Amino acid sequence: MLVKVKPNEFQILRELEVETYGDTFGPYIADADMEDYYQTVLSLEQIQKDLAEPESETYFVLDHNQEICGFLKFNWGKAQTEPVEMDNAFEIQRIYVKKEHHGRGYGKEMFSFALKEAQKRGFDWAWLGVWERNYKAQNFYKQFGFERFSEHHFITGETVDTDWLLRKHLKENPQT
Repeated sequence: MLVKVKPNEFQILRELEVETYGDTFGPYIADADMEDYYQTVLSLEQIQKDLAEPESETYFVLDHNQEICGFLKFNWGKAQTEPVEMDNAFEIQRIYVKKEHHGRGYGKEMFSFALKEAQKRGFDWAWLGVWERNYKAQNFYKQFGFERFSEHHFITGETVDTDWLLRKHLKENPQT
């Protein structure tokens, strides 16, 4: 089950973001670079700002005991993290699941929810960035029909990685 994160839950969200980002990328990024990322991109102030953004939404995914297992963040309009050459685009910016909940379908639940929201709201495109070495995620997105269209650099402190940008057209019969 997904529930929208309330503005007063910013501290819970920040702790979850730090935990899941660290679990996912900590083995590949220097400690000092991770700390810099936590103090800037994942600062309490930035999380509060993100939750107040009108063209962005963040959701917790809950297990059967109503415990938080992960979170999803998506953006549209000017809240998208970078300009993309697609009209009417919807960015799925973050999908993270706590390590102990991997393999239980929460990622699929959040991703399916995001795609349904994009379609329900009338967007033409859904897009996201994925680390070039995250083969498991790339295969997951491919199963949903996403294709690579570009790439960008993702900076964590002094660490610079390459993310592939993937997209999917959401309309059945696109007009040319």
